[in-house]
Amino acid sequence: MLTKKIALLSGFMAIMMIAITGCYKTSTIVVNPGSSITETMSFKTDIIPLFTTSCAKAGCHVAGAKNPDLTEAGAYKALTDGSYIKANDPDNSMLMLWMNGKKSPVMPMGAGPDEKINAKIYAWIKQGAKNN
Repeated sequence: MLTKKIALLSGFMAIMMIAITGCYKTSTIVVNPGSSITETMSFKTDIIPLFTTSCAKAGCHVAGAKNPDLTEAGAYKALTDGSYIKANDPDNSMLMLWMNGKKSPVMPMGAGPDEKINAKIYAWIKQGAKNN
């Protein structure tokens, strides 16, 4: 009798753990969205505006809040010093893993993956993640 109760409780707990952990990921963009971008991506003119509108908001990725700091003043240093990007290798860059939903939490928080934003950041990293 005790064995049956333990088995039932264990089964219930396993189902609950699967259900709870399955609620965090909104979606995944599997395709490498920036592969088709051929123009040179500029950190200052293409990437910083994306961070400013989608990431560097109060309580999110600003100085003194969640890492990395994605403000205009601190973004490049934070990304490179913190090993969030691997130049020329966006598929293995932590930043892209969060942004395409392959790592939780999916960014931008609440909105989930954005193919246009991801394409530009992917292309920038693929092109060497230069501070240009």
